[in-house]
Amino acid sequence: QVQLVESGGGLVQTGGSLRLSCAASGRTLSSYVMGWFRQAIGKEREFVATINCRTGSTYYSDSVRGRFTISGDNAKNTVYLQMNSLIPEDTAVYYCGATEKFYTSNSRSPRWYDYWGQGTQVTVSS
Repeated sequence: QVQLVESGGGLVQTGGSLRLSCAASGRTLSSYVMGWFRQAIGKEREFVATINCRTGSTYYSDSVRGRFTISGDNAKNTVYLQMNSLIPEDTAVYYCGATEKFYTSNSRSPRWYDYWGQGTQVTVSS
């Protein structure tokens, strides 16, 4: 079992940047698929980005591709989400998830993940 803790959220103006971190304990992330999701008030949890920590393969939602970058540091057992050119529509609670399942197109669904962090709030002001 793995425990996840997100950090790095905050309040930023439109066009600004934030870097979220997802620190894992209990198991090494090198055997996991990790995902970042977000949930705005009144909306369902939405896929943002995923990384296969075994191979480094990544995939992004259309809404963040080119602005966000997901990366992993297996030595630190941490996954990051670098968010640039933020817009108000990015405002949400951001969650990281982990699973030992295979990396497939299902990795874009929150139901694919077995472990979740508590979330970190990102607010982008206009």
